[in-house]
Amino acid sequence: MTKRHVSLPPLAEEGLRAFIDEVDERLSGDEDTCDVVTDVLVDLHGDRDAYERWQDGADISPAERVRLQGYDPCNTTLESEYYAEKDEERFKRSKHLQWLWRQFDATPMADNVEFALRFRRMLADHLFDSCGEGCRFFKGISFTYGHNIEVGDNVVVHDDVHLDDRGKLTIGDRVSISDDTHVYSHDHDAVDQTHVDNYHTIIEDDVRLTYDSMVRAGVKVGENAILAAKSIAGKDIPAHHVAAGTPAKSLTVKDGWESVAEPIEGANVDRRAERQLSADLPDNLEQFDEFQRDLSPPDHE
Repeated sequence: MTKRHVSLPPLAEEGLRAFIDEVDERLSGDEDTCDVVTDVLVDLHGDRDAYERWQDGADISPAERVRLQGYDPCNTTLESEYYAEKDEERFKRSKHLQWLWRQFDATPMADNVEFALRFRRMLADHLFDSCGEGCRFFKGISFTYGHNIEVGDNVVVHDDVHLDDRGKLTIGDRVSISDDTHVYSHDHDAVDQTHVDNYHTIIEDDVRLTYDSMVRAGVKVGENAILAAKSIAGKDIPAHHVAAGTPAKSLTVKDGWESVAEPIEGANVDRRAERQLSADLPDNLEQFDEFQRDLSPPDHE
């Protein structure tokens, strides 16, 4: 069953287009990104009067100050900010844009689907490494950085999806990612969970990742494949296969694609090592161990 076209009333459409075009133009110009994000969030949250009074030196409560300061992404921290191997130069901007994306989702306008889809699509051009035409990003999507994500044309990412790009994430054309799906590009060592390896995770053209599924770091889901609901892909899924389970295994080939698909037997191969990424840490890095554990196994000298 296909979808029908929905449009806003003319005056609402006019206002939507003017607002998105203005934010897009400001983000594309020479203005400080922090200033742009702050202005947009202050207005979207309807806090302009209080913000201006604070800027003019009016007395405000500590709680008000925290709220008003929080519109400026320079006054915030994100979990990914702590990652030692992040690209500092790229993160300076992507952090601010990611803050705008997240805080926009906290406004009532995030539930106005026509407006929200177009606003997020505009932000994706500035946040992602690349983003194709016709993409639709729904509510509650989260990223690690954003700038290590490549997205093709006509991709749909539904509610509450996590796209981890601590490593690198490539999503092809016409991919559908259902609600609550998690796609990872980093993994933790089984013994020392503070040790992280980053990978290039690949979702090829026409893939469907269905509800509450997971793709582990470094996995490639092949063209036109399906990962079934609540399944975890820890090894590659070949093109045109339907995989399910934990760990996911190829169960069948899509009808009509048998002549060009790999055989089911032995299809799921672990090629993650081929997609592991190297990371250069700064020489002057001050590391901290949040667990403070002795990780020496008793059977190792």
